[in-house]
Amino acid sequence: MLRSAAGFPWLTLSQAFWVARVMTAVFFLAHALTRIGLNTIPQFGVFMENAGFPAGVAVVWAITIVEIIAGALLILRVQVRWAALALFSIVAGGIVLIHAKLGWFVGEHGVGGSEYSVALIVLLLLIAVEDRARAACKAAL
Repeated sequence: MLRSAAGFPWLTLSQAFWVARVMTAVFFLAHALTRIGLNTIPQFGVFMENAGFPAGVAVVWAITIVEIIAGALLILRVQVRWAALALFSIVAGGIVLIHAKLGWFVGEHGVGGSEYSVALIVLLLLIAVEDRARAACKAAL
């Protein structure tokens, strides 16, 4: 083992979960706010209608609003498991509708695959488990 890595990762478990929760929220907030800022909601709405969803633009606005609210809830550590479940549902839907047919890799060896989405699902599961464990410890006290 390298001596300089002896203390790695330099965080407590609690700090690591804080980083995971906040950064996961930032990923979703960035995705939603970029969609608004670049005005790609109408284009995404057409895609959703072609995928069989009625009122595609309304569906995309709902997804976007959920990403913003759930992301904020994760940062504030309020209703964490509900927020994680909502985001999990969006990501799972994205895999089914978009990413699975594009393969596994997002970049280098592919374009738009499921790799990043699966990583988000793992993060969301870990965040939900940590929140449940924290609530159980709080209840036991």
